[in-house]
Amino acid sequence: MNRKLGRLLRPGMGLYFVILAAFCAAALGQRQYWLAVAESAVTLLAFLLFTISRTQRDQKLRKYLQTIPNTLEALGQGECPFPAVLVRLGDGGIIWTNRRFGEITGLSDTLSDRRLEDVLPDFSTEWLTSGHTQAGSDVTLSGRRYRVYGTTIRADDGRGTLLGILYFSDLTELYQVRDEYIRSRPVVSIILIDNYEELTKNLTESGISTLNARINDAITEWTEDYHGLLRKLERNRFLFIFEKRDLKRAVENKFSLLEEIHQIANPSGLSASLSIGLGVDGEDFEESYNFAALGIEMALSRGGDQAVVKDRFNFNFYGGRNREADYSSKVRSRVTANSLMELIGQSSHVFIMGHKNADLDSVGAALGVACLCRKRGKKFNIVLDLQNNAAPKLVEEILRVPEYQDVFLSGQDALLMCDNRSILIVVDTNRPDQVEFQPLLEAISKVCVIDHHRRAADYINPVVVNLHETYASSASELVTELLGYAVENKDVLPIEAKALMAGLCLDTKFFNVRTGERTFEAAAALRRMGADTTEVKLLLQNDFQDTMSKYQIIRSARLYRDEIAIAALNTPTNRILAAQAADELLNISGITASFVLYPDEDQVIISARSIGSANVQMILEPLGGGGNAATAGAQIRGAEVKEVLERLVESIDRFYEG
Repeated sequence: MNRKLGRLLRPGMGLYFVILAAFCAAALGQRQYWLAVAESAVTLLAFLLFTISRTQRDQKLRKYLQTIPNTLEALGQGECPFPAVLVRLGDGGIIWTNRRFGEITGLSDTLSDRRLEDVLPDFSTEWLTSGHTQAGSDVTLSGRRYRVYGTTIRADDGRGTLLGILYFSDLTELYQVRDEYIRSRPVVSIILIDNYEELTKNLTESGISTLNARINDAITEWTEDYHGLLRKLERNRFLFIFEKRDLKRAVENKFSLLEEIHQIANPSGLSASLSIGLGVDGEDFEESYNFAALGIEMALSRGGDQAVVKDRFNFNFYGGRNREADYSSKVRSRVTANSLMELIGQSSHVFIMGHKNADLDSVGAALGVACLCRKRGKKFNIVLDLQNNAAPKLVEEILRVPEYQDVFLSGQDALLMCDNRSILIVVDTNRPDQVEFQPLLEAISKVCVIDHHRRAADYINPVVVNLHETYASSASELVTELLGYAVENKDVLPIEAKALMAGLCLDTKFFNVRTGERTFEAAAALRRMGADTTEVKLLLQNDFQDTMSKYQIIRSARLYRDEIAIAALNTPTNRILAAQAADELLNISGITASFVLYPDEDQVIISARSIGSANVQMILEPLGGGGNAATAGAQIRGAEVKEVLERLVESIDRFYEG
């Protein structure tokens, strides 16, 4: 609109003469003949002067152009291999074109009244006036793609008119080759049957063969649509290579194999589940395969039953909407216990650290690891903010135990104490930005991780020992299993057993959610070590005022999609109360998921819970959150509660509509 208005107001436009002629006609209509004659004479004189002035200016321009060596003179003789055009940069008027430009645009080289916008409506020459020699975007003419280069000159026409010479380089074939190269880039993928051991457990050889045949047929049928190369590497692992042109279609189909494989079940009714790791944009096949292996590792650490696409920069996740499978095998825990005890024995000092605002599970897991260190006879410290944590009652009890005098310290103090033989054991988180003190994580080279949350894209890496099991109810459950292989029951202090039981009860809501066979085995083991659930219940009690505040939060909740409760608070609240309110909302009939949002200084915090089909970790992940299918949270900085609420609702809609 502004460009068109500028054309109307530009001096010398014929519109002015049309207006003058209209005045003449108006005078005649009023029978003002002398006035009409005078206006006609003035209009004619102005037109003549305009024509003479324009002709003289064009002559000066053309004369000046003839003095430019090796440029427009060569263009005029048709020697330049590129289409070229000379324009006034002030208004975009075309002064001159060569033959090649006329061929691709249908214009002749005598179009003094035409403008560049008539040929290229969306093309701007501002890049020339700002000192650049190449346009920011390519243009398309007659079905061909051109890259535009240019330079500026100032005409010697008495006014110093700024001119621009544009050259159009035809790169159509180059783009076609480039696009075909990108489309034909290999995508290396690894297909892994997640629960193969459970599927084939107690089956006869013939039963295993039948099951393998069904799985092979399903995978083969799916891969045939993508015209790639499929090879079976192991009994539960396949290698599939196809071209990138087909990756978009697989993504649009949401990797339908993830759902199709669920149709296959063993005689006991257990459905098959698989994960797909895809490596994209690697420099060679080896790097793409490594990307695919990382994708598989990420998929398994997030519970499996999903596809993970890994390129040079990011992870992209598809599927994973189902809850994690429960595995009864403790082989990995036993191997991890041996490796961890050996690593502790080789260290000079062990630092144990959980996540920010540590809760009962984080503190309990830290005390369990401290028991391992004490058994091995190594110095250890727990990095914890004694003023800002979500387990004040438990921490107060721990501080009264003689064995834990001077065990807790700040991150700064730990940073001063560590050396090149120190190790750091991170519990109850796998994200570097969520640990209690990130500089300590960056300072220590040997890091171990014990966590049960779904792995985030920005997970802690590298790690020496990694016990990351998303099926586990809590980090305390995993540490309890390690204790069972590394120490005797008598080696565990009552406060340590109590802390581990508190973490277990907190994350399972007293064994109501995310419980499996191994959860109850861990609870039984802790009970034998001296833990008492009654004492744990006292740790989780609220005072009267906090209880009233919790029910105020519940009262503010609103229903969404008939089964989701969302409480958006405009005032800060206690983080523990928000989590408890989210838990309490699930006790309401018909509610399968709950979200509590509240401001906290410069950020908005979300606590989310689920007992239905909603995977709250997947819902909060686009908002930068994490957790697992039943319990998740997020911290969004630099935003208001209203804005975060809108983003949350959009993410919920995407989850249900996806």
